[in-house]
Amino acid sequence: MPKTVFLFRHGKSNWQADYSTDHERPVAPRGRKTARLMGRFLRHSGQIPDLVITSSAVRARSTAELAAEAGEWPVALQIEPRLYGAQASTVLELIRAQPESLQSVMLVGHEPTCSACVGFLSGGSNVRFPTAAMARIDFPVDSWEQIRPQSGQLIWLLPPKALNPDTAPGTSGSGGNVHLPPAPRPTG
Repeated sequence: MPKTVFLFRHGKSNWQADYSTDHERPVAPRGRKTARLMGRFLRHSGQIPDLVITSSAVRARSTAELAAEAGEWPVALQIEPRLYGAQASTVLELIRAQPESLQSVMLVGHEPTCSACVGFLSGGSNVRFPTAAMARIDFPVDSWEQIRPQSGQLIWLLPPKALNPDTAPGTSGSGGNVHLPPAPRPTG
C-alpha cells in the first residue's frame, strides 16, 4: 500500500501579539479559522493522517491542534523541534524514520520548508505555499525507508482560499463544493 505525506503550513501568525522570540509567535484569528477549516476538509474528504508531527513553534503547534480538533482526527500529535527552520533533507529523514504501521503522516511547519519539500519530494518546481495551505504527496512504496527525493507524486496542493468557509462541508454554510475530488481509493 502506498505511503502518503501531508505537508501543512502553519496558519497566519499574529505579528502584533506580545511575544519575545519568533518561536513564540502565536496564530492570528484568521489563522485559527483556516486551521479549523483545513482540519474539517481532511475529515470530510476521508484523508485523515495516521500521525501528526509538528514544529515546536507555537504557531505550528496551535495550527496542528486546531485542525485535529476541528476535524475530529483520532491521531497522536508529536512535537519535533527539528521542523522549525528545517531543510527538506531533514524532513525526508523524519519521514523515513516513521513506523511501517503508519500509512500516512502529516508534517506541520513553515516556509520555505513546505514549498521546498514539495519540489524535493515530488520532483516538481517551486510552488507557492501560503499560510494554512496543505499538500498531499503519495509515494508508490511499501516502506517509509524506500522514499527517495523526487519519488513522490503531488496529488494536490490546497490553499484555504480554495475552500469557501461559508459553504465547505462541516461549516455553518450550505455544504457546497470543496473543489477537489476525494482521495483515490486503494485498489486490490
